[in-house]
Amino acid sequence: MKNSDLTHLIIGAAIDIHRTLGPGLLETVYEECLAKEFTLRSIPYERQKPVPLVYKDLKLECGYRLDFLVDKRVVVEMKSIDAIASIHETVMLTYLRLSQSQIGLLINFNVPVLKDGIRRYVWHYKENDNAEAQSIAEHRRVSRRDRDGSRKLFRRWTPSTQRKSLGRLNAREKNKSADC
Repeated sequence: MKNSDLTHLIIGAAIDIHRTLGPGLLETVYEECLAKEFTLRSIPYERQKPVPLVYKDLKLECGYRLDFLVDKRVVVEMKSIDAIASIHETVMLTYLRLSQSQIGLLINFNVPVLKDGIRRYVWHYKENDNAEAQSIAEHRRVSRRDRDGSRKLFRRWTPSTQRKSLGRLNAREKNKSADC
């Protein structure tokens, strides 16, 4: 089964629950119901799966738990809140990174129409991301060299330099209008 088919099944189960129960209940109620729907639909899942944090060969059990890990590849985080904040998105991306999963669904049941409360995340983590970024940065540094090999001096654009530039521009415009 493809990831898109699996997320389609998960979202379908969540929509059925939301149509039956509506918004305004506690997150744990929706979690129980979604577990029941997964069982009825024969969708393999793990509930409240602990995710360890590894730092330099030290495995830390910090209490990170996924609401659901469906078919060992889709992280499902459930909320019943007024609005999804940026911290919830950050937590989802952290869960994807720590669990090494590629797909995540953040489902907020406290909305009138559930499709407005569903966000899908895709994480493409590569070990060489940092090396690629360094390579791109090095390429940019090399491309900033003059023909004779000396480095060009680039002024950093800050608000103060912007004000100075605008001041010069306004002075030029005044001089042009005075000349006419």
